[in-house]
Amino acid sequence: MTEEQTKTAQSFIDALPHAKSLGMQLTHLDNGVAQLEMAYDERFIGDPDTQVISGGAISALMDTCCGAAVMSHPKVPSTTATIDLRIDYMRSAKPGQRIVSRAEVYHITRTVAFVRAKSYDDDRENAVATATAAFTVEGTT
Repeated sequence: MTEEQTKTAQSFIDALPHAKSLGMQLTHLDNGVAQLEMAYDERFIGDPDTQVISGGAISALMDTCCGAAVMSHPKVPSTTATIDLRIDYMRSAKPGQRIVSRAEVYHITRTVAFVRAKSYDDDRENAVATATAAFTVEGTT
């Protein structure tokens, strides 16, 4: 991806109110692969006793990351929307740690892009969550 395409993608993410509020940052984008990161923020704690970040914040990060991966695919000339998103939470993210989500389009048809994603904290060996998703595709070439 060119620097201009990356800037465009980050601008799109910044235009999404929830993505902006969660502080999502695009750190990689290339032909159907995207990586977004989100810093730990006490505003997004789901359990005050453990200080663990909410699953909803991780879900939003993964959904946005999957969408960015689809939009970066060379066969997707326009925007996309989530059709289906399944997230499996494998473990709690460690309090205080940045969450990184990486998504990849693994199959694309005329109308649907299929995506897999994983999210991690500092422990890159054990995913916090995994996802499979389907996104709309319009006007594929």
